[in-house]
Amino acid sequence: MSRIGNKIVVLPAGVEVTQKGNDITVKGPKGELTRAFSSDIKMNIEGSEVTFTRPNDSKEMRTIHGTTRANFNNMVVGVSEGFQKALELIGVGYRAQLQGSKLVLNVGYSHPVEIVAPEGITIEVPANTQVVVKGSNKEVVGEVAAKIRSTRPPEPYKGKGIRYVGEYVRRKEGKTGK
Repeated sequence: MSRIGNKIVVLPAGVEVTQKGNDITVKGPKGELTRAFSSDIKMNIEGSEVTFTRPNDSKEMRTIHGTTRANFNNMVVGVSEGFQKALELIGVGYRAQLQGSKLVLNVGYSHPVEIVAPEGITIEVPANTQVVVKGSNKEVVGEVAAKIRSTRPPEPYKGKGIRYVGEYVRRKEGKTGK
């Protein structure tokens, strides 16, 4: 039994859901998201509550059931509240700045690294060592944050690099540590 798939998704005020075949569109104050779902899982909209049902209890249907409900819930949360990922730059001389919609990172390379934000994603730099990625699509926000982090991932000896806020980096001793 899928516990996630059986949960009810409550639509907040101002969020509209339209279904056209397998494509489900969710509109809200933060934007509009469209995604194609499996035709096997049926969506029932009753007022402001949305439920998902599966045709049988096979392993494949159980997995698709939970995934469909989770992806739909992420769409609803994204268009109503939005998602964000915060990163911090740790290292001497590491800094970030915004030039238009482009993020320019100086992270110890001989050249600055430029990252262009895709459509629907906003990048903010509240301090020169902090970067915040915001958007309505959870998947794209995570991808952009991972791309920024991959330019200089945190290293275990000095802890320098770009990491998520609150991320734990396991430190190692080095050659001289006894």
